[in-house]
Amino acid sequence: MSPRSRTNQLLYQVELLVGLPSGDDEHAQARQIAIEESALALFELALNSLLKEVTEHARLNEHGWKALLDERGPAVAELQRLRDTMRQPDSWLNWLIGQVEKLHSDNGAGQRTVQNPSMIAVGSQTTLANQLLANLTAAKHDIAALRETSQEW
Repeated sequence: MSPRSRTNQLLYQVELLVGLPSGDDEHAQARQIAIEESALALFELALNSLLKEVTEHARLNEHGWKALLDERGPAVAELQRLRDTMRQPDSWLNWLIGQVEKLHSDNGAGQRTVQNPSMIAVGSQTTLANQLLANLTAAKHDIAALRETSQEW
């Protein structure tokens, strides 16, 4: 499988996972967290695959996002473009990196709802699943542009 095919496969799998129903039994919340965190892990794998894909022409030995997106990373145009995207607070890549760091932390990235009747609910909060889908859509748009640039090589 080519890196491009693998990237596409992983992005598709993220969508599939996020669309899974969590159910309405006593395990629904845990199941939803598992779905969201699994989707985030796949999104991270997709990012690594994308980096491998768009830097094939550079013949890099390292393809992990931490090394390649670091400011001291390789001077490759596609990587610099992604670094610039990552620095934008409202970008999909900034969001993804923040969520992946949470995912790897002791607390995880899944959102647990508090069942405390005395708390006031904030209606504007978006679920992690919805954030995943929104950022996945934005990522796909940027990926298409990156692929065009990369193919020019």
